Amino acid sequence: MSIIYDEKLKTFHLFNEKFSYIMKVLPNGQIGNLYCGRKISPKKDYSYLLETVSRAMASYVFEKETTLSLEHVRQEYGVYGSSDYRFPAVEILQKNGSRISDFRFQSCRIQPGKPKLSGLPATYTEDNSEAETLILVLKDPVTEIQLELFYTLFSGAGILARSARFINQGKEPVHLLKAMSFCLDLPDCQYDWIQFSGAWSRERHPRERRLEQGIQSVGSMRGHSSHEHNPFIILKRPNTDEFQGEVMGFSLIYSGNFLAQAEVDTHDTTRVLLGIHPEWFDWKLEPGEEFQTPEAVMVYTDRGINDMSQTFHRLYQKRLARGYWRDRERPILINNWEATYFDFNEEKLLKLAKTAKEAGIELFVLDDGWFGKRCSDQAGLGDWKANPERLPQGIPGLAAKIENLGMKFGLWFEPEMVNKDSDLYREHPDWILSVPERNQCHGRNQYVLDFSRKEVVDRIYEMMAEILKSGAVSYIKWDMNRSITECWSPALPADRQGEVFHRYILGVYDLYERLTSEFPKVLFESCASGGARFDPGILYYAPQGWTSDDTDAVERLKIQYGTSYCYPTSSIGAHVSASPNHQVNRSTPLSTRANVACFGTFGYELDLNRMTDQELAQVKEQVDFMKTWRKLLQFGKFYRLVSPFEGNIGAWMTVSENQNEAIVGWYRILNTPNPPYTRLRLAGLDPEQLYQVSEDGEVLGEFYGDELMYVGIITSDGNFGSSSHAKKSRCDFESRLFVITGKTDSGSEK
Repeated sequence: MSIIYDEKLKTFHLFNEKFSYIMKVLPNGQIGNLYCGRKISPKKDYSYLLETVSRAMASYVFEKETTLSLEHVRQEYGVYGSSDYRFPAVEILQKNGSRISDFRFQSCRIQPGKPKLSGLPATYTEDNSEAETLILVLKDPVTEIQLELFYTLFSGAGILARSARFINQGKEPVHLLKAMSFCLDLPDCQYDWIQFSGAWSRERHPRERRLEQGIQSVGSMRGHSSHEHNPFIILKRPNTDEFQGEVMGFSLIYSGNFLAQAEVDTHDTTRVLLGIHPEWFDWKLEPGEEFQTPEAVMVYTDRGINDMSQTFHRLYQKRLARGYWRDRERPILINNWEATYFDFNEEKLLKLAKTAKEAGIELFVLDDGWFGKRCSDQAGLGDWKANPERLPQGIPGLAAKIENLGMKFGLWFEPEMVNKDSDLYREHPDWILSVPERNQCHGRNQYVLDFSRKEVVDRIYEMMAEILKSGAVSYIKWDMNRSITECWSPALPADRQGEVFHRYILGVYDLYERLTSEFPKVLFESCASGGARFDPGILYYAPQGWTSDDTDAVERLKIQYGTSYCYPTSSIGAHVSASPNHQVNRSTPLSTRANVACFGTFGYELDLNRMTDQELAQVKEQVDFMKTWRKLLQFGKFYRLVSPFEGNIGAWMTVSENQNEAIVGWYRILNTPNPPYTRLRLAGLDPEQLYQVSEDGEVLGEFYGDELMYVGIITSDGNFGSSSHAKKSRCDFESRLFVITGKTDSGSEK
């Protein structure tokens, strides 16, 4: 890994064993891109890759010169209007009404490791040898605004983290109208675009299409990253699949409004932009002030989409998530929500907890309804004190009884929201985001607190910290159940209202940072009506997130499959829920519900006391299995094998670091009579290693790794022929788990 600056040629070459990224100072002082892709020799001058030519209808930078047109040059941080007509990375409104900028190279710094971003989540290093950072210092000579472009290259993989910082060194205030985190101009457009879209209960479904001339984009203007589109896109070559070919993934470490965009011009070059959505963004930058953009991460590989995903998994698992729980196996929990909803008291909760303890479950989570006058979704939000009618001894009293059973205790909060029927709202009606003399839209009878204001965040912190200081709570489920409407704050003047969306998210981050720092051993799980804010920004504070409100195994198969393109299994909150399912009313075998959920941070969300003895015995077996294998399931190397979006089968697997253990999940959506024989090819195993394959404790045989990967596991079952000869009856929504363990040649386990 190295960063080379050739002062004479004014070129920059960032490279490691997998990746090269090359830039050059252009004749006008701006920075241009020469190359981004597989590693190439650092010993050569690549200035020849800067192609300039006179083109009809082009505008040119220099008088009496007709070659340098920024419209036809690949740039690092494009600016609209100075001979470039593409969407820019930056737009600055100045006192005279102009929006033209000209950021010219001044100097550069190269330093080991990675600097921290103030007030924002970002990747990090624990040792300076893990990464190297280039900081390009540019300046606009008219406004005297300094622009610093950060490039951090991580060792061992094609990982490049980027961000930008603006410093107003001039004498006049300006307004940042657009400040993207990432801009990359590519020399061609031969890519397929993949986005991850959906809605509540069907989040992060991959959508793929060929790049075309014009603009392809996804984003959010809801105040959070959203159910609808995730701040993550992929560009891959048309012949690339899971295991071969070039692919680039682009991920924004941010939880607010975002834009991910690819613009293909009519000369087939592609500009990728990623950052804060410019709509409704307007940041006033006074003299002496600075603005830091969120961090964006690009991963490049020529080894297929699985390799890209695994690179993101390793990075986000080890160098984005932080703290006590980062590397620890996550406790198996039961959440009371679908068991009781709002209809509970202490006795009912303890009865559920006792049954859960008998099944081996480790953590009891009390969901919505424990505070204020919260007997429905119409009251109580904002009043974070236990309801004595339900919990006579408060949270400490209930938690003590849960811990006396031998379990840990967790608690649900929705700290960013308030009901009008609450003491907090009656005391501070001006604390919600709303516009004077305008209608106030509600969602689920609740309103969004103005987290752009420090006093609001402080008040919520005080209430939450008081409960956590009791030492009774080991886990927090942090929910957020509506989007932002009427985004306006009385705390800011008219010319700063464009800052509210971003200041809101900074307030959320501030509250997370204070709580996770003060209570480092509390496990935080993010939630936003399920998956509305499942993004890398929140992962920095909460190492796991509730992936979707839809707990149906068949739907979760698709949701978790799509989520896995960027996010590690250890971040995927996944539960076994009641059947028929509360979201889709589908009846799914208990085994399949568990076989999907075990590829995540496992738990239950149903009434165990309504289950039969046989079902409870099955739950205990599932819990025992998870305890045995959860390290592998949560932290192993994850492979997608068969997409559930492409047919009746879905499959994935996880492999240990030493390739000695693996677990395969195989899922059939609908039962089919008299189908063809089938096999499932595995991945990630040692070709020369002998493995034992078992299912439900029964040994199916011994096979070498190359057999399992190139021939495959036979998945033909009782349906493949006369049903009268079947060993086991099969049904819709069937699943199978294969446990694979390495053996020595003598036959003993390795």
